[in-house]
Amino acid sequence: MLKIGITGGIGSGKSTVCRVFSVLGIPVFEADLIAKKLMNTDDEIHKKLVSLFGAEVYLPDQTVDRKYLAGIVFNDPSLLAQLNAIVHPVVRKTFFDWCDKQKSPYIIHEAAILFESGFYKMMDKTIAVVTSENERIQRVMKRDKLTLELVKERINNQWSDEERIKLADFIINNNDNELIIPQIIEIDKKIRAYGKVW
Repeated sequence: MLKIGITGGIGSGKSTVCRVFSVLGIPVFEADLIAKKLMNTDDEIHKKLVSLFGAEVYLPDQTVDRKYLAGIVFNDPSLLAQLNAIVHPVVRKTFFDWCDKQKSPYIIHEAAILFESGFYKMMDKTIAVVTSENERIQRVMKRDKLTLELVKERINNQWSDEERIKLADFIINNNDNELIIPQIIEIDKKIRAYGKVW
């Protein structure tokens, strides 16, 4: 079974793209969502996070205090790297266990930092969802109720679309003036054809 990675910056619309792949019958593993769940449910992660960040990293209901955690790691690359080193191996194991249960011609692995983490090397092909910065800013401000400054800060802390494009096998342009469904259907056809050759 082929493993296809999908990534894109904040507000690029990669979740929308993944929903279309789901409609085409392709299973989607949402790595970021799974990571959030595992931080709340996995005992080993729980222990390591408390050891690194203190007991206050968890709220009274034992879910991660995301605001507190983001405030700590957002401007500290070293702590962010340590957080990723705790969470990513468990997410990867969960992903491969999940893959073993799928029966489709290929699966989608959606992750915000697919390239940055190096996990793209475990994929057969990769897709980058790209969007103009202005559209991304508008989408995130509306969706997350954030200020312009905060959204720009988050965008600046991520890879640029140009960097993602260099590593991606396929590009989906998700600007408001371009239709994404025909682009996705074309990529789906190519992946299915590759699968028969590979």
